[in-house]
Amino acid sequence: MSKVKFTDKEVKILQNNHNVQRVSNLAITYTDDFKCRFLDAYLSGKLPRQIFAENGFDENIIGTRRIELCAARWKKAYEKNGLIGLSDSRKTSSGRPLKRELSQQEIIEKQEAKIKLLEGQVELLKKLETTERRLLREGQTLETNRIFQLILETIEQNQFKNMTKYFCELTGVSRSGYYSFLKAHECRLEREKADNEARDHILMAFNRRGYKKGSRSIKMILENDYKIKYSRKKIQRIMRKYNIVCPHRKPNPYKKIAKATKEHQVVPNTLNREFKQGIPGKVLLTDITYLPYGNKAMAYLSTIKDGSTNEVLAYHISDKITLDIATKTIQKLINNKRVKLVSNAFIHSDQGAHYTSPRYQKLLKKYNLGQSMSRRGNCWDNAPMESFFGHLKDEVDFESSQTLEELKAKINHYMVYYNNYRYQWNLKKMTPIQYRDHLVAV
Repeated sequence: MSKVKFTDKEVKILQNNHNVQRVSNLAITYTDDFKCRFLDAYLSGKLPRQIFAENGFDENIIGTRRIELCAARWKKAYEKNGLIGLSDSRKTSSGRPLKRELSQQEIIEKQEAKIKLLEGQVELLKKLETTERRLLREGQTLETNRIFQLILETIEQNQFKNMTKYFCELTGVSRSGYYSFLKAHECRLEREKADNEARDHILMAFNRRGYKKGSRSIKMILENDYKIKYSRKKIQRIMRKYNIVCPHRKPNPYKKIAKATKEHQVVPNTLNREFKQGIPGKVLLTDITYLPYGNKAMAYLSTIKDGSTNEVLAYHISDKITLDIATKTIQKLINNKRVKLVSNAFIHSDQGAHYTSPRYQKLLKKYNLGQSMSRRGNCWDNAPMESFFGHLKDEVDFESSQTLEELKAKINHYMVYYNNYRYQWNLKKMTPIQYRDHLVAV
């Protein structure tokens, strides 16, 4: 105890500090909670005067000597008896050996104080052990910035002050990096705000007209429809960050190209994969695909697509896969007034029974259309048509249709969208209609 006495005014000031248990002109008694917090901060490297100042004590009132004596006394008591050594024992001991035996009530009070301190110490250790396990478990699979964020949340939620160094060593990150992370808080908020704005723009393009899209389509829609320019890398980063997933086509190992029957005539592959010839209305690709819907019902879609512009020129949906599905598609192509075919236009297909049929081939000759066929079992010879069907099945929820009319309505809506609003990377970021007009102008 210091010989410096407190004035009455200083006693009143100290009595208002919640860290003081009692005070007189001669002595001051601190709370056990303050002693524990003092030891935590002192052992982590803080100066005693700094700790007293942070807890509302005026150094001019307390005195430097008194602060240093408290630090030395509490440190020695902690090293000898742990947290119990910090408890105020002056209720039951004056510091001198007792000449009398303790009363039963005094013994009970002393034991209860020890039990209370031990329980507090055990609870603190349990809490710290739980926190350590959580940090180790969650920090193993996180990036460094996320580990910094985890440490910050742990310290704030559990009030583990002055344990930054320990937690950084526990999770294997740099303490200086953690403090840099704290200083960059404002910059992170600005970046997060910008990412949220970009996410809203990307979602606007992603859900435009009801069909989900990939990064290429999103980039083209933002540039053409909203005059917003983002790089593909930024779009892909934002999509990964906010889990914006576009549909991916899955390979079908059971899909096989139908074999032509012997009595049907197969024609050579005159196209030879030269799909993009830069002339609208010349290379016409066709194929048929299956569309399961409703309660185990099946529909079939026959489509004719312009190889140069990717524009769907004609299509026909039927619940039967007879020859009529292919011939009616040709009739729709011829009857479509907006379709202008060149004199040497030809139809390219696989070697399916519909296209090797004498009746179908006779119909093509009637309208002066040439014919080309893929090699047997080679889907790459008609790759653009296969690709179109893949996108169609990814983007249209035809399986939820309960009737054929409902399915037809969905397909009709998608065909309009595909030709007029779906930008394509390989068409100079234009839609099929825009690219057709571009080629005609050229």
